[in-house]
Amino acid sequence: MAEFIDPAIVPKVTLPSGEKVPCMGMGTFGSDRVSAEEVSEAVAGAIRSGYRMFDCAACYGNEHQIGEVFKAAFDEGVVERKDLFIMTKVWNDMHRKVEEACTRSIEDLQCDYVDLYFIHWPFPNYHAPFCDVDSRNPESRPFSVEEFMDTYRQCEKLVEKGKIRYIGISNMTIPKLEAVLPLMKIKPAACELELHPCFQQQEQYDYLVAHNIQPVGYMPLGSPRRPERDICPEDVADMQTPEMQEIAKAHGVHPALIALKWAHQRGEISIPFSVHNYVSNLKCVTEDPLTDEEMAKIATLEKGNRLVKGQVFLWEGAKDWHDLWDEDGVIVK
Repeated sequence: MAEFIDPAIVPKVTLPSGEKVPCMGMGTFGSDRVSAEEVSEAVAGAIRSGYRMFDCAACYGNEHQIGEVFKAAFDEGVVERKDLFIMTKVWNDMHRKVEEACTRSIEDLQCDYVDLYFIHWPFPNYHAPFCDVDSRNPESRPFSVEEFMDTYRQCEKLVEKGKIRYIGISNMTIPKLEAVLPLMKIKPAACELELHPCFQQQEQYDYLVAHNIQPVGYMPLGSPRRPERDICPEDVADMQTPEMQEIAKAHGVHPALIALKWAHQRGEISIPFSVHNYVSNLKCVTEDPLTDEEMAKIATLEKGNRLVKGQVFLWEGAKDWHDLWDEDGVIVK
């Protein structure tokens, strides 16, 4: 039997509504290395070891299997639906049919409603699963405020209908946020973005906090197991940096746990995925915090090390993946 971490001792973050939720969730993106069955087995183990937050997505192709796990946990009295915080996302090909996509996720996840529903990417650029990184969909196009807000309005209606409790945005940039935030009736509760020691996105992080939007960090370990197609020669391995190794040695733990402690102490929600180490991932935020000096040392590790570059979402005429991220402060058209 895996060790049980009492959910009551897992630190919380406060959403804009005032609701307190766990600072640590479990990601369910098995990429192309882990089967849906292995992911759902890990989720089953994680619920029983004290996880109460799960980050899902339609495009991961495993919501049906995870739903079986949720139902079993509810039926066996391991946990009640109200005690779980379930997040999922609308995929790019369903931006014009958000309610249909959300209803399917709710049915697949067997969860009655979704706590936080993210717009996975801010444009409807679709690519086939497992496609090559050089693949381009001729229908892909640059970000459109009008199209994005059409998708967002559909999410607002889902809040009004009680199908979702909060709306989330994901993979946004400050220029895109500046363009859409004033147009929203219901403000987003959270934003998912890539965050790890060598890619801290401090400017966007601070922008989100200033606008009362909770940062949710994906790839908090620098994703050593992301799909092969997404690995580039210039990528930095966060956990192999001398600073992370040194701090890990001082605490007698793996550098992965240092990355998670750092993320928690910074104030974000982390959603690491692990088939085997999920108990230690959750436990690490409940004990042995990093010192101010260690936090300051990790703050120096920023290397602009974006690992999810999004190449497959590029449109005809785009130069390269940098065009997706508006690095000059303007939306690239």
